[in-house]
Amino acid sequence: MEILAAVLLFLLGLALIIKGGDWFLDGAVWIAEATGVPRFVIGATVVSLATTLPELTVSITGVLQGEVDLAVGNAVGSVTANVGLILGISLVCIPSRVSRQQFEQKAFLMVCAAALLMVLCRRGALETGPALLLLVIFVLYLWSNLRDARSSLAENRRERGRTVSRRQMVSKLFLFALGITAIVIGSRLLIDYGSELALLMGVPSSIIGVTMVAVGTSLPELVTTLTAIARKEASMSVGNIIGANVIDLTMILPVCSAVSGGRLTIGKQTTALDLPVCLLLCCVAVLPPLLTERFYRWQGVVMLTLYAGYVTVLVL
Repeated sequence: MEILAAVLLFLLGLALIIKGGDWFLDGAVWIAEATGVPRFVIGATVVSLATTLPELTVSITGVLQGEVDLAVGNAVGSVTANVGLILGISLVCIPSRVSRQQFEQKAFLMVCAAALLMVLCRRGALETGPALLLLVIFVLYLWSNLRDARSSLAENRRERGRTVSRRQMVSKLFLFALGITAIVIGSRLLIDYGSELALLMGVPSSIIGVTMVAVGTSLPELVTTLTAIARKEASMSVGNIIGANVIDLTMILPVCSAVSGGRLTIGKQTTALDLPVCLLLCCVAVLPPLLTERFYRWQGVVMLTLYAGYVTVLVL
């Protein structure tokens, strides 16, 4: 009966994230259309901030409960899963063009954050003082997006006078909020019962953190990406993943470090394997579009292959 209940709750979580993904993307696309802000910028700000809530919640909860390996593995593993698995799937399905003006600075900040985090953690700990450098990158990222949004809004006001009814605005924003709520609750159900089953099978918490929990907390990004693929909204998908990664790398672990008393212990697996793989995947993801202003299907295949190899190493 216990296993049956776990399976049923797992399926309920799956249903919630699928339906929530539809509502969430509907709301996000409407925000982009109503304001005139590019879909990439909306994905990199509003959507990514909303979809990183599970990672932030799980990591802080893990630190408070003494599961530091789980918290760190979740934060780093979520970025690896976002790039290697989710962006990889997106590129295999829809290799798209990207505006260098919108993409360049945000991609550079993502790679810098991954490299800086690896340097700060190399001695086996992340202290709150040095971790403030990561928060500086986060502030720069927000400033870049606000600047792009302000520019687009000004241009949109010059080009067209769009009127939006109060009823429509309330309806779409409610849909957006309802969608992310359903995704977060569904993700929580999948994480809880998936992790419980894995622990019963004797899987270490550090591996659960960078695989099952990381993929589980990345489900909002995965759901948003798959829904975006189905609706041919590639820019929204890429912007969401880039934004979610910057937030994961620059905000979650510094906050966890502060919560843990100023010093967050980093395991050997994280410094020797998880962070280098994370940085490698970030570089593979951003270099081709920085050079040619487009993503390629072969790029997605390479990223999926690297992620599959990484997971295989963890399991073995």
